[in-house]
Amino acid sequence: MTSVPNHRPPLSGNKWLLFVFAAVIGACSPKVKPVSQPVAKPTTDQTNEKKNKPAEKPQVKPSEEKASVVSLILPLGLEHAVAGQSYTAAKLKSANLSVEYYQGFKLALDSAAAGGHNFKLQVFDSKDNTAQAHSLALNPQVKSGDLIVGPVFPDDMKAFTAALGTPRSAVVSPLSPASPVAFKSSNLITMTPPLEYHARGAAEYVAKRLKPKKVFILTSGYSDEKLYASPFKRTIDSLTKRRVQVITMVINRGNLTPLVKQLSPTEQNIFLVPSTKQAFLMVTLRSLDTLSKKFPVTLLGHPNWEKFAFLKAALLQRLNTHITSADKIDYKSGETNMFLRSYRRAYHAEPTDFAIKGFDEGLYFAQLLADGENMSQPDLKDFTGIHNSFHFVKTPRTGWVNTHVDVLRYENFDLKRVK
Repeated sequence: MTSVPNHRPPLSGNKWLLFVFAAVIGACSPKVKPVSQPVAKPTTDQTNEKKNKPAEKPQVKPSEEKASVVSLILPLGLEHAVAGQSYTAAKLKSANLSVEYYQGFKLALDSAAAGGHNFKLQVFDSKDNTAQAHSLALNPQVKSGDLIVGPVFPDDMKAFTAALGTPRSAVVSPLSPASPVAFKSSNLITMTPPLEYHARGAAEYVAKRLKPKKVFILTSGYSDEKLYASPFKRTIDSLTKRRVQVITMVINRGNLTPLVKQLSPTEQNIFLVPSTKQAFLMVTLRSLDTLSKKFPVTLLGHPNWEKFAFLKAALLQRLNTHITSADKIDYKSGETNMFLRSYRRAYHAEPTDFAIKGFDEGLYFAQLLADGENMSQPDLKDFTGIHNSFHFVKTPRTGWVNTHVDVLRYENFDLKRVK
């Protein structure tokens, strides 16, 4: 669900200097144009022929085309990069995230610019600070652009959209899976599916593909688990018209004995465990493992489970575990390998997941801008990228939300897409 679980080691000082330089000069995407061919000197006949032709309307060259202005707002924290200052671990993590996303996003604009469209990429530092985000929302340079991407973090986005009012173009939330309800912006585009849509995707898979008679939701009793369990149950009830019985139970110390009488010895018994608490998961999943020796078990887990090292693939595979994910890269595809070569050539480094996500999003919006899309009310079509795919729904209060999630299952000690 969240954008990326792991981060690469801190960037080298040289790379930082290069990026600071790029930020200071405005980080304009180069106006890449097709190479012009040498012009042959016309013969006399050609000259006379041209004299007899009516004057043609001069064509606009790619280099003369109006540039689309994109404002990229990232938590760079450049005040920590000056002499005598230093980054905390948290601030450096945010800065690395910013550079990685920027590099992927800019590479996408450069790729799109090769087709003849011009872009101007303005980079602003939100400093991971709500006051700075509020100030940037009032900045005429930010507001007058064709597209605003960022801020990244929910608190900064909330401050930014509150001060921005009604912008002339859309505002993109590039990485956060936070629900857009809190931002109260009808012009917001949320790129990472919120948890609610993971729950809906899992419920749709259960109702349409597994078709059980019962589903057991095993909880630890913490209220935050309802953020996943409640939309899951609502979707199951809606899709099956309540023909599937959804049984919610609070489990103490892994005791599943009260469930045994309700289980089927021949059909798959479907369990949803919405918890992310390590202690609860370790005990409960071990109990389910014991139960699976007598009863067929299919387990659905929280999308964050993919990040947890304490959950072993062997155990999850025995439990026929499924999770939802918005981020799945096919490293065998030709498009992925083409991107990897381009990124390595441009930056002499391996792309992180943030860089790949930046590339997907940059390419998507570059194509919209190049097509002349009205970014105040864009028609956001489906898109399949390297890192994730986009399928948007729009509501008056939350703007556009990407709802595409995949269902993955553990097979051969790896996660394979099943939907």
